[in-house]
Parts: sequence; C-alpha cells; structure tokens
Amino acid sequence: MEPAFLGLIVIVALALIFDFINGFHDTANAIATSVATKVLTPAQAIAMSAVLNVVGALTGTAVAKTVSKDIIPQEFATLELVGAALVSAIAWNLFTWWKGLPSSSSHALIFSLVGAGVAAGGWGIIIPKGVQKTLTGLVTSPALGFIVPILFMALLSWLFLRRMRPRAVTRNFRWLQIFSAAFMAFSHGGNDAQKTMGIITFALSAYYNQKFDIVPLWVILSAAAAMGLGTAVGGWRIIKTMGFKVVDLKPVDGFVAETSAALIIEGASRLGIPVSTTHTISTSIMGVGTTKGFRKVKWQVAGRIVQAWIFTIPTCILLGWAIHKLILLTGV
Repeated sequence: MEPAFLGLIVIVALALIFDFINGFHDTANAIATSVATKVLTPAQAIAMSAVLNVVGALTGTAVAKTVSKDIIPQEFATLELVGAALVSAIAWNLFTWWKGLPSSSSHALIFSLVGAGVAAGGWGIIIPKGVQKTLTGLVTSPALGFIVPILFMALLSWLFLRRMRPRAVTRNFRWLQIFSAAFMAFSHGGNDAQKTMGIITFALSAYYNQKFDIVPLWVILSAAAAMGLGTAVGGWRIIKTMGFKVVDLKPVDGFVAETSAALIIEGASRLGIPVSTTHTISTSIMGVGTTKGFRKVKWQVAGRIVQAWIFTIPTCILLGWAIHKLILLTGV
C-alpha cells in the first residue's frame, strides 16, 4: 500500500473519529432540556437524537462545501494540513468534554484548519470570505439564540399561556417538547455532520490533486453514521451542565429553547453557514431563563460556558499551527 493512500485512510479515520466525538460531545445540544424537564428519559432522548442526527446529516451539503472550499483553497490542501486540523480539533473537544464545557466542535475544527493552513502557507492562503462567514455565524447565532426565545415566549404567553392553568401548560408542552427535541436533533445533524463531510472532501482533493465540487455519497453516508453512533454513546457531563446548571427548566421552556435554536440552525445550514449548535442552544436556554427573571439564570455557569467559546478560537488556531509544524518536523 502506497504511503499517500495509507495517509488518506488515516485522515478519513481521524475525521470519522472527530465526527463520533462531535456526536457524543454535542448530544446535550439536542436532549439536555428534554432530560432536565423529565419529558424523556436519558436513554429515550439519546436514541431519538441518534436517529434524527443521521436523518439530518443526509439533508444537504451546503455547509460541507463551505468547509471544503471556502476556508482554504483546495489547491493548497495536503494530508498533513488536514491531519493537523483534525488532531487539534479532537484534542480540544476531548478536553472540553472532560471539563463538562459545551464548547463548539464546529469552531474547533474550522479554526484548527485555519491554524494548520497558516503553518503550511501563511495567512495569505486563508480565504477571508469563508472565515468571515464562520465568524458571522459565531456572532449572530448566539445573539439570535438569546433574543428569539424571549420573543417566542412572549408570543406564546400572549396567545395561550395567560389563559391556561399551570398544570395544563405542563401537560400540553410535555408532548410538544418531544417534537422540539426531535427538531433540534435533526437540525444538529444537518449542520454539524457536514463539517466532517467537508474536511474529508478537502482531504480527497489533497490526495487526488484535483478540485471536488460535489461531496461523494460515501462521504455523506459515513459522516452521518459516525455522528449517529457518537450521539448514541451520549455525553452526560455536558448534559448536566446544559440541562441542570444554567436555569431550572419546565417543558414549555424546553420547547421554546429547542424550537428557537433548531430554526436558527436549520436556516444557517441552508445558507451554508457553519454555526455552533452548542452556542445556539446554550444562549436559547439563557434567553428562556431571562423570561423568568435575570436572577433565575445561573450566570456564573453561563460565564464558564462563554469562556470556553472565547478560548476556542485562539487555542485551536495555535494548536493547529503547532501540530502541523510538529508533523513536518517529525515526518509522521
């Protein structure tokens, strides 16, 4: 087996490992609120999330094309560059999972790719438009995630909640929250699995030394499967942070947070914007919490989450750069 082909196999394996880790790291995005409100048991929620993550991953490739073509031109792709980006993103994901921090797997991968790209060819090979698109998602998705649930809750209160007894609200929204959790899992798969599709396509362009304008079917299917398997494993550390430590949730709160976040993520996926599902659902939970009063949100925990967001970009750029340099130095 030629070394280059062996290298490609290793890269594809690393990408699928990243996707698997992304699945269990971000399980909380889809199910934390429904577990916290006891609408679903952890086992039920994880099973539903795993299936719908796979379904969502099969619904488009716009985000995958952004990752494979709009961050670094495919003519600059090398297996060493892709490998460095993946090792960096995996390391950061595992660290934040261990700490129970809901950081962004998406931004870990993209900014690790930026760091490795800078190490390979300097800042000049980075495509500003693609990075700007990612940064736009970084800023707007949490902002919308915070604002939309507040407006949504106000609308529900005006239309329905003020006329319903508290027990009726809980009973009705327990059922509705199952659908919102399913929608959240579907949208998560539709955005997050596509990053792995994009990075594998980028690696294929490096190996075959040609541009890939279409994501191969086997890449789509394998990324969807890896995401689903990772989700099935679950990520209880982050589920506890997201579902129990930010704000006390009721079924109507979970429904509003999940529906708002899923709509934002789904819209971004159709526009090819790689957003952080973690950022979006986290701020949606905070937004719902503020409708109960600012004191109801545990802002100290929210501050730890924001710190993880802030540190992800520079840390992953530095990690991607350093790992690429180490690969070239050691000849691995």
